Amino acid sequence: MKRFILFLLLLALIQPMRAAYLLIPMDDTQKDHLKAYGITYWVIEKGGEAQWLLNYRFGSFLFKYDKSYENECLTRGVTFETIPDARAAAILEEISAPDVNMDAVKLEKPPKIAVYSPPDKQPWDDAVTLVLKYAEIPYQVLYDEKIISDSLVRYDWIHLHHEDFTGQYGRFWVQFRYAPWYVQQVATDEAMAAKLGFKKVSEMKLAVAKKVRDFVAGGGFMFAMCSATDSYDIALAADGVDICDRMYDGDGFDPNMNSKLNYDNCFAFTNFELKTNSTEYEFSDIDTYETRTMKGVTESNDYFSLFEFSAKWDPVPTMLCQDHSNLIKGFWGQTTGFDKSKIKPGVLIMGENKAINEARYVHGDFGKGMWTYYGGHDPEDYQHRVEEPPTDLSLYPNSAGYRLILNNVLFPAAKKKHQKT
Repeated sequence: MKRFILFLLLLALIQPMRAAYLLIPMDDTQKDHLKAYGITYWVIEKGGEAQWLLNYRFGSFLFKYDKSYENECLTRGVTFETIPDARAAAILEEISAPDVNMDAVKLEKPPKIAVYSPPDKQPWDDAVTLVLKYAEIPYQVLYDEKIISDSLVRYDWIHLHHEDFTGQYGRFWVQFRYAPWYVQQVATDEAMAAKLGFKKVSEMKLAVAKKVRDFVAGGGFMFAMCSATDSYDIALAADGVDICDRMYDGDGFDPNMNSKLNYDNCFAFTNFELKTNSTEYEFSDIDTYETRTMKGVTESNDYFSLFEFSAKWDPVPTMLCQDHSNLIKGFWGQTTGFDKSKIKPGVLIMGENKAINEARYVHGDFGKGMWTYYGGHDPEDYQHRVEEPPTDLSLYPNSAGYRLILNNVLFPAAKKKHQKT
């Protein structure tokens, strides 16, 4: 009997020390911030319980302890802490205090992810595809035919690849019209447009843009980077207007096109003007290329800052801005940043370079869904050029710029009360 009582006492002492929760810190102690998102996605995909601790150690994750979770963290090289019930309860109590800008958001269902990307090998990489592969988050590639056939309804979230929705092939004609990849892209797009019953590639791309718009209106999440941001809005604004010159579609553009744009169709931008010189690289005056050049922006001084939002009252932008640095290194793209004077009232600016009146990271609602635009091409390649090799993310496991992409990937998993209904 004495031995049995002693055993119970020892058990009572040991039980509180057993690991009951697994905490993945997202501060500077984390060895691989990017793979931490992949672990979190994997846990909820397996049916596990996960919480996103907004503004607690820069957006850490908390799971009920399971040996398989610990093993997976070890396998993927993600820093974790095993903590007892009492410690987890103390963290959640600290977060819940009304006077602190923190919150705990339950992550319920992993979003089904689609990436809009061409079937042919392109002479550039795509940051979202790179980071999804690195973080080991599953996705499916869709392109024009599948979008037009309504395959998108099977997914919760779509990323728009480095794309030109205006049908001008990225305005690469002057530099690359004889390059094999450019010739192949034109041939592929024209063949697909004909197959789907469109007279022009621009008409097909507009139809794709409308399908994506309907997807968002129905409750989907859309994330776009680089040229897929402004060219998407331009395509919607130019519905019914010929904005493509003869080298792109065989006939000239409407000389009065700028007076015929319908900005009401756009997600983010308004009062912009299209560039009428069709050999110019820029689509419109939305992009801040000229301003950046005039202001002397260089790699050494190119940064943008993230805004701070109320975790308890504005959980969505708070989730989208979780990072271990609120000052992000800038990086170029075909569309690098957005002139703030061209942004619609009501669009939420989450990251800006205030010195040059540039927004880099913007977000909004449309119908029942949400969209985010992120300017620039590759957060860890300052001026990624055509035909350069892709970024090796194993060299940048703590990239603050790439974390913003993964915030967008994960936040649709949040409990619905934290999203628009």
